[in-house]
Amino acid sequence: MVLVPHPHVRVDASVLGGSPYVVGSRVPVRRLWSFYRKGVSLDTLLKRFPRLGPAKIFDALAFAYDNEEVIAADLQREEQLLDKVESRAQPSKP
Repeated sequence: MVLVPHPHVRVDASVLGGSPYVVGSRVPVRRLWSFYRKGVSLDTLLKRFPRLGPAKIFDALAFAYDNEEVIAADLQREEQLLDKVESRAQPSKP
């Protein structure tokens, strides 16, 4: 549940499986948040996602700070999905 709404972030069950995303794009907030938490600078994020612009990137990061539980749950859900995909891709052992 989103505790603090933000103007440039939406959560819609029919878009990206309900992950919070930046309005006007299909960029999930978790992606920006992950890059930022790993030390990627705001300048680099602006260069990597030029169509978002500074207001949307800053708002997405503010959303993540204000709704850390939502982002943590979204990251965990993504990890579980990736684990399932990886386990299906591995050949079974006889």
